[in-house]
Amino acid sequence: MNSNGSRPSESAAQTEVPIPFWLLAELTYACPLQCPYCSNPLNLASARRQELSTQEWISVLEQGRELGAVQLGLSGGEPCVRQDLEQIVAAARGLGYYVNLITSTLGMDEARLDQLREAGVDHIQVSLQGVDAPINDFFAGTACFEHKLEMARAIRRAGIPMVLNFVLHRHNIHQVQDMLELALELKAEAVELANCQYQGWAYRNLQALLPSREQIREAEETVSRFRETHGKALQVLFVVPDLYESRPRPCVNGWGRTLLSVAPDGRVLPCQGAQELPEGLVPNIRDKSLRWIWEESRLFTRFRGFDWMDEPCRSCPEKERDFGGCRCQAFQITGDLSRTDPVCDKSPDHEQVLRLIEPQEQKVLHMRATRPRTRFLSELE
Repeated sequence: MNSNGSRPSESAAQTEVPIPFWLLAELTYACPLQCPYCSNPLNLASARRQELSTQEWISVLEQGRELGAVQLGLSGGEPCVRQDLEQIVAAARGLGYYVNLITSTLGMDEARLDQLREAGVDHIQVSLQGVDAPINDFFAGTACFEHKLEMARAIRRAGIPMVLNFVLHRHNIHQVQDMLELALELKAEAVELANCQYQGWAYRNLQALLPSREQIREAEETVSRFRETHGKALQVLFVVPDLYESRPRPCVNGWGRTLLSVAPDGRVLPCQGAQELPEGLVPNIRDKSLRWIWEESRLFTRFRGFDWMDEPCRSCPEKERDFGGCRCQAFQITGDLSRTDPVCDKSPDHEQVLRLIEPQEQKVLHMRATRPRTRFLSELE
């Protein structure tokens, strides 16, 4: 309500600058894993050479709190690669953030876990590639399954809340029931079953990773039965691939509305998936303040509200629910940030999505690596 008791106009609501709730700090693109579904950009080497220093990251955190951010995700790559991780966690906790560590647990042992707990980490998300060593280690590109289980148990012994994350794809989605059972066994508070979102390395490997509609249907039924059986014993989040939907999901609740993502080299993005946008479009924290980037930069202000929309979005009654869909997906598929998300069946570019999801055979996986590396899927047989 306005001071006179009236509601603000739609145009006024559109121009009001929102407060970012969540700050995602991608501390590094370095990672001991080589997952072929990683959303990190294909050009890893250049970003590694320009990583923000400890003090630069602490400045980012201070500026984020001044804007109003309260939830912090420390991600990567693998954040445990950073030797200053504990210092960054302590600084964040001192600033009043709720600190979420998003990790594969590689680079962590029980001694370091104790240090992170003392520094003030509030919550840890542990990623697994499968529920057994053959699948987990194949897609991770290294033997790490037993270490992940050991660290998940250590996290729970330490009394730190834990979520398990499984990225689903064609070659592990049949393990959904076992993933849920493992989450119960490890006493996780929640489990995220997140189908690949096809950006970065995942987009390059789309034809090798995209599950069939039937696989997704079976997985959804498995999740539904599990929820009925176990009730509230375990929170389960199931994320389907956008490409099979007839309507896009809202882009992190609307572009530049709730999320700030800072890349290892200081680029500031409206979401993690925006890493592949042309360099000239993306502001950098080394050049401008976080407040200026959030409130005034062309990248962040361009797609707030609805005035930027062309048809069919402009007159669509669903625009206030999906905000025109994913801008990064539109750019990735059509080359134009302002196009209607091609996932939407009202989009003039929807045929491009239909061609993408046509069953095709890709026998080689391009593994996430600074140097070209491939694996043959026949190794799984």
